[in-house]
Amino acid sequence: MITNERVLPCRPRDTVLITLPDATTFEGPVGTSAGLFLDAAYPHPEVPIIAALVDGKLRELTYPITRDAAVEPIDLSQSDGERIYRRSLTFLMVVAAHRVFPGIQIYVDHSLPFGGYFCEVSNRGPLTEAELEQVAAEMRRLVAADMRIVREDNVPLDSALEVFRQHGEADKVALFENRDRRCNPFVRLYNLDGYRDYFHGYMVPSTGYLKVFGLLRWEGGFVLQYPRRIEPSTLQEPIQYPQLNHVFREYGSWLRLLGIGNVGEMNGAISHDRAREVVLVSEALHEQGIADIAGQIANHNDRVRLVLIAGPSSSGKTTFSKRLAVQLLAHGIRPFALELDNYFVNREDTPKDASGEYDFEALEALDLALFNTHLMALMNGEVVQMPHFNFRTGRREAGKSIQIPQDRVIIVEGIHGLNPRLVYALPDASIFRIYASALTQLNLDRHNRVPTTDSRLIRRITRDARTRGYSATDTLRRWESVRRGEKLHIFPYQEYADVMFNSALVYELAVLKPFAEPLLLQVDQDSRQAVEAKRLLKFLEWFQPLDTALVPENSILREFVGGLALDEFHWD
Repeated sequence: MITNERVLPCRPRDTVLITLPDATTFEGPVGTSAGLFLDAAYPHPEVPIIAALVDGKLRELTYPITRDAAVEPIDLSQSDGERIYRRSLTFLMVVAAHRVFPGIQIYVDHSLPFGGYFCEVSNRGPLTEAELEQVAAEMRRLVAADMRIVREDNVPLDSALEVFRQHGEADKVALFENRDRRCNPFVRLYNLDGYRDYFHGYMVPSTGYLKVFGLLRWEGGFVLQYPRRIEPSTLQEPIQYPQLNHVFREYGSWLRLLGIGNVGEMNGAISHDRAREVVLVSEALHEQGIADIAGQIANHNDRVRLVLIAGPSSSGKTTFSKRLAVQLLAHGIRPFALELDNYFVNREDTPKDASGEYDFEALEALDLALFNTHLMALMNGEVVQMPHFNFRTGRREAGKSIQIPQDRVIIVEGIHGLNPRLVYALPDASIFRIYASALTQLNLDRHNRVPTTDSRLIRRITRDARTRGYSATDTLRRWESVRRGEKLHIFPYQEYADVMFNSALVYELAVLKPFAEPLLLQVDQDSRQAVEAKRLLKFLEWFQPLDTALVPENSILREFVGGLALDEFHWD
């Protein structure tokens, strides 16, 4: 029996005590699961509780409490809860599909901004509306039955490989066969209604937790809809993202060209001395993409006067801008770089967020009137005294005077580049907008995605340590705020772009691994960032390392690991 009554001075030896974040305590028998304690503590939670932090470590709700511990609920409004829900929902969908269509091969391809995974069927045609409804009905049946999702620890690797072969999952076989058996000869599988499979990360205890989902037909496949953190009890309205879909299809074609469809095959390429080939072809595809964009600008050089570049953190925008400048020079166009950061308003005039802190990422943190006035003057060939923002004093100062020929193209890079409100003084036809992001599609296997956010976070941890002296703890602490800014100021405008550039490189995590791992290992195990550091370290274990010497000096990856030749390139 679990109770939160006052604990007696002499407690029975066969009980444990948990302490919640508000200092409330509950007592129960040794071995009581974290989930049962949290059920007693929060009988009617506003947001479903998905997992728990036990003494600062992420645990499944089935985790037995065997000693006194601090326990904190993790719900669907938190990043870890969201990940566990999505992963568990994917397992539910896979099991239901196999129940309805035995032998079906479903690939979870990439995520969509409205909350969903785009999925494809590889061994037959796309599922029809009626067939999708059959799968959804089976999912609902499993949810209503509240069937246990059983965790099977320490399954011998050979036994797990046999399970994968029975499912026809060659990608999982490749992933595990390239893993060092000496480090871990066992695998953790999950079992739902007799169907066993591997998933990278934790699960909910049973299907009854997975009430909110949807299945939609979608451009040659279907979407598995899931709730977002901002509205954990509902599904968002599906929206078409034609440019984003195009970028993912293009990246998929790149992977097929390279003969690498998953991390297991990437590791195989490294093991079989194909790494140099993979690097060279990947970089050639990047260069081709940048050259194509420069060509589009050159084809409209009679009207394009301003190029705006935006994208989320660690997308490689700075290196992309310089490589684009090189390609424009090859077309006879000499660009001029205008730094948006110099147009910040004085510190005391900066808008504040809901918590009363300065909001430096708000569009109103920029002097839009001055920025637009200077743009027009520069394009008219006038002399302009540029501003210089002093970040130490928080005030704008007078900078150097600039005059450029009227035929030069101005390039501006910044988070607000795609916001229509940024530039209001120029006709729209004179502006070329570019969205750059690392939109990876290289997954661990058909059911375990490599989130684009994780790739960018690992890039940023590496770069922050090298260029700013930040620890991984520092970067992880700031990351949630960075992500909030992206969702507010970048992602809503990505389809305004004239073109999207995918800065992801199929081999990048193999190169970043030796840089990021030592930084993550230094994260204080008692800090709030330890859970995220552990998750990223477990994720990086899947990648075989690759020598940095193979990375070309002009690669976008050099922005993060160092040695970028374009650092010496002055193009304005």
